[in-house]
Amino acid sequence: MRPFSQLHVGFSARLAGLYAGIFVMSGIQLPFFPVWLRAKGLDPQMIGVVLAAPHVARLIAVPLVARLADLREALRAAIIAASFLGTAGYVLVGLADGAGAILLAYALASLALTPVMPLAETYALKGLTARGRAYGPVRLWGSVAFVLGTFAAGFAADTIAARNLIWLIAVASLVSALSALTLAPLAVGVMPAPQPAPPRKSLLRDPAFIAVLAAASLIQSSHAVYYGFSALAWRSAGLDGTAIAALWGLGVIAEIVLFAVSGRLPPFFRPTVLITIGAAGAALRWAAMALDPPSYALPWLQLLHAASFGATHLGALGFVSRHAPPGQGASAQGYLAIAVGVTTAGATGLSGWLYGSFGAGAYAAMALAAVAGGAFAQIAQRARREVAP
Repeated sequence: MRPFSQLHVGFSARLAGLYAGIFVMSGIQLPFFPVWLRAKGLDPQMIGVVLAAPHVARLIAVPLVARLADLREALRAAIIAASFLGTAGYVLVGLADGAGAILLAYALASLALTPVMPLAETYALKGLTARGRAYGPVRLWGSVAFVLGTFAAGFAADTIAARNLIWLIAVASLVSALSALTLAPLAVGVMPAPQPAPPRKSLLRDPAFIAVLAAASLIQSSHAVYYGFSALAWRSAGLDGTAIAALWGLGVIAEIVLFAVSGRLPPFFRPTVLITIGAAGAALRWAAMALDPPSYALPWLQLLHAASFGATHLGALGFVSRHAPPGQGASAQGYLAIAVGVTTAGATGLSGWLYGSFGAGAYAAMALAAVAGGAFAQIAQRARREVAP
């Protein structure tokens, strides 16, 4: 029997399977891991601390793994190893009892899993670019899987004890790891010929690159209150697990539509413009959420996820992939992941205190972060225009 990587399945289909595996787990974990934490007896402040663990873990794991994965043929092996270690980490989380043990186990799982997305994005961009394929139409299958995972977890949350939700996450993590096995190594012809890499400092001295990191980090970290506490708030308001899953799913469906058409967007929608759109969408979304809107308004606000997350993600990824020096693709994605990790760690840790103290008013701070991100996007656009020939 041939190994998965030798099956006659197209590169894009395998990559779509990887994204589906990664995001079916995220679709369960993001909305319902906080519900499990509360069922284990953690208060909002401690939930915020635990949820910050992956963002802190990025600071340690991503630079080390990205440096290794920049070597030829290392991407696939690193993705597989990190995925299976992450699955083992989630089993430890499920077995942990007490806030300290849960925090430690989740930190270990996060050390393994946080490099997976930067590595997958680098693998995707290298392989798809070599084959003349657009990123968005492949990445959207991850978003589809996110919706399916969210709905599955929503139904489960209405039928099983909240203390058992962690095992859904562990099983989904195993599915993600198995999907990584289907990836084929990037062929030698796909990888760029070895070239002397410019000094690493050159990338970090690029004002436009630094401004994009700041913009994307602030906008993405502005989702901290939503990721950490929207499910808890909506359950307290009387919404059941299925309704919460529908709201999360609606936001991701809007994101899917954006990814589906991203390959056909006019040239005007260059990366910094997309990031600016993301900032505007996030600022509007969180400002409205700070007013504790009625339930009928929530679906409309969820549609702004296409801008607040989707446009920001496409813009940041597009900018980084276009401006990374040869031989530093994974490292450049690593810088982006680290920058987002630092700001999101701070925002997530702070979100527990903000939500515990101000309830829905915590979203006002998220709106301010999005506005600041938009300002950095404009700085990046201006800096890039100044160096253009």
